[in-house]
Amino acid sequence: MNSHHLSVVFVLLPTFAFGSFTNRTEALFAAGLGNANSTWCDFNNDGYPDLYTGATLHRNDGGTNFTALAGHGSGVWGDFNNDGYLDIFDLSVGRVMRNDGGTGNFTQIDLPELPGNSNQGACWADLDGDAYVDLYIGAYEGNGYELDSVLSNNQGKAFTKIWEEPPVPPDNVRFPGRGVTACDFDQDGDPDIYVSNYRIEANYLWRNDGNGVLTDVAQALGVAGTYDGWRYSYGHSIGSCWGDMNNDGYIDLFAGNFSHPDAWQDRARLYQNLGPSKDWHFEQKWELTESAWQESYGSPALADYDNDGDLDLYYSTVYAGDHSRLWRNDGNWAFTNVTEAEGLAGMPTTYQAAWADFNNDGFLDLATGGRLYQNRGNNNHWIKVRLEGNGSTVNRAAIGAQVRIDLGGGIILSREVEAGTGEGNQNDLTLHFGLGSRREPVTLKIAWPDGTKKMVSNVDVDQMIQQSQPATD
Repeated sequence: MNSHHLSVVFVLLPTFAFGSFTNRTEALFAAGLGNANSTWCDFNNDGYPDLYTGATLHRNDGGTNFTALAGHGSGVWGDFNNDGYLDIFDLSVGRVMRNDGGTGNFTQIDLPELPGNSNQGACWADLDGDAYVDLYIGAYEGNGYELDSVLSNNQGKAFTKIWEEPPVPPDNVRFPGRGVTACDFDQDGDPDIYVSNYRIEANYLWRNDGNGVLTDVAQALGVAGTYDGWRYSYGHSIGSCWGDMNNDGYIDLFAGNFSHPDAWQDRARLYQNLGPSKDWHFEQKWELTESAWQESYGSPALADYDNDGDLDLYYSTVYAGDHSRLWRNDGNWAFTNVTEAEGLAGMPTTYQAAWADFNNDGFLDLATGGRLYQNRGNNNHWIKVRLEGNGSTVNRAAIGAQVRIDLGGGIILSREVEAGTGEGNQNDLTLHFGLGSRREPVTLKIAWPDGTKKMVSNVDVDQMIQQSQPATD
C-alpha cells in the first residue's frame, strides 16, 4: 500500500515542455478564424472536433486542415432531439438550428419569444431529468437589465418557456447575466446553473431540485461574491467555469470577475467545493490580486494543457493594455503565470477561449484571440473519454455525465460533460485526463445523469475510449 501511494505521488510530479503552443492559424484556416466567441463540436461525428465561431463552422478535416462552412450565429451545441447529432442554440437571434445528419445543413427550429434580447451566454442541461436537454439563457441588458429564462425541451420537437428570472429582494431587481455554465456540483444527479452577473451584482448559483425547480443558493453556499453590509462590492462577472482544481473528487468553481481599480470590487477568485461533509459549501482559495490583477479579465477556460493531472486556467482580457494569461496549476492551490514561457504572449483583446484536442494527439489545443494554438505536447500520458447517452434516460450527448479516475492516495481526477463555459464559449464534449508519467491502466467510474453508474477497468493510457450507456427496455 505504501509503495502504491509513493508511485502515485511520483506520477503527478509535473514535467513541463518549454513553449507548449504554436500559432497554427494561418496554416490551418485559409479564410482566417475570426475573434468571436468559439465553441468546439464534432458536428459530423467523424471523431475530430470542429470549431464554430458563429459566422463560420470550421469543419475539421482529419486534424490537418479546416474547411469553412456557413455558420448560424454564435451559440452553444447540444443534441436537443437525441438523434446523435449536435445542434446549435443561436444566441444572437434566439433560435435552435437542427443539425441535419452532419451534412453541414441545418434547419431552423423556432423558439418562444425570449424576455431578453441581449443574450450573452447560455448552456444546455437536462434540468428536469427527462433525457432531453433544456436551455438556460442568460440575458444581459438593453432597456435596463433583462431577464434570464429557461426553455423546456418538449421531447425533441419544440420548446416551451417555463421560467423567468425572479425579482431579487429587497429592491425587486433582476441582474444582468453574462456567462452561464452548468455543473452537478452536489452530485445529486441533476445539473445546477452558475450565472456570472455584471454591474457589480451578485452572481447566481441556481440549485436544481431534479424537477427543474431552481433556487438561488449562491449567498448561502459562499459564491455570490462579497457584500460588506452597506454597499455592493461584487465584481463585474463576465464568464465563470467549473473544474476539480485539487483532485479531491469535488468540482470547484472559478468566478471570473472583471473589476475596476477600486479596491472594494471583487477580483477573480477560485472557490473550493468542500463536499458533502460541509453541505456542499464553498471556500475561497485563490484570488487574482496585486500583480496578478488586471482590470478587464473576460472569459476563462480550464484544461490540463500539460497532462500533469491538474487543471490549468486560461483567462482572456478585453481591454487594450491588458494581456490574456495562462496560469499553470502547481497543486495545493498555487498557480504560476506561464503565458510567455508557453508561447501565448502578445494576445489581442478577446472574449474567445475554448479548448479541444483538434488533432487527436492527446494534448489540448486552444482557440483564442482569433488564433488556434496547437499544443506541442510532452512525455506525459493521457486518456480521453467520449460518452454517449442512450437517448431514453440520458440525453444522447451525455451532457451532465461525470467521470472519475481514482489514482489512490486521495487523488481523484474528475470531469463533467458540459455544454457551455465562460461567456458563450464551449470546450469539446470529449473528456480529457492528463496522467503525468503514469503508464499503468486505470479504472473509469462513470456517473450518468439518471443515477446509474458504470465502472470500466483496465483502460490503457494514451487512447480515446468511447462508452455508450446501455439502452433501456
